[in-house]
Amino acid sequence: MLRDGTGPGGSQKIQPLPFCSAECSTMNDEKPMVFIVDDDARVREALSNLMTSVGLRVTAFGLATAFLASEKPDAPACLVLDVKLPDINGLELQRELAVIEAPPIVFITGYGDIPSSVKAIKAGAVEFLSKPIVAEELLRAVDAAIALDRTARQKRSELAELQTRYNRLTPREREVLPFVVAGFANKVTAADLGTSEITIGVHRGQIMRKMAARSLAELVRMADKLGVGGPGPG
Repeated sequence: MLRDGTGPGGSQKIQPLPFCSAECSTMNDEKPMVFIVDDDARVREALSNLMTSVGLRVTAFGLATAFLASEKPDAPACLVLDVKLPDINGLELQRELAVIEAPPIVFITGYGDIPSSVKAIKAGAVEFLSKPIVAEELLRAVDAAIALDRTARQKRSELAELQTRYNRLTPREREVLPFVVAGFANKVTAADLGTSEITIGVHRGQIMRKMAARSLAELVRMADKLGVGGPGPG
């Protein structure tokens, strides 16, 4: 379990830790969560105790399918995942989670091998640790994983806000936007789109206002994040 003796001395059976309810999630959205998936109850208990001792929320599961079926609170998170599980292999679960917005993974295993560790790391795992786990190593890995997830969540939030602003633009304003971010003068844009220079100026002002861009440079950065490039061939 834990090499420094952090885990419990006995083998007392424990119930899986309850998942945070909707009310709990609302009150503690930004308090990080650690998900533990391991079929050994003693390991789940030891790791849960370790995480709670440093102020992290924990939910533990004995099966990968139980983790997949559980409600996930809206908070930075990390998944501590055993490689050998009764239902779904940890590496297989990693592949399933790769297509959704899942938290970063720290693998733990009592049967580690170099090919598995290389495969896990190449697929994006933060760390691959062998049992018995060194508490300090696991905590460092979990901290790094939560930091990565917090950054990813912030980027997704910013992109969602930009998309909301972009959706407020009229179809015509969306036509004009690529010309603006490409640095075209209003006169050139007007000629290309078959309208007046004054009209393009009005559209340009509306785009800046609706996108909440304080400068052209900021609008260019926003467009880049949204994947809006310059105008195509006319």
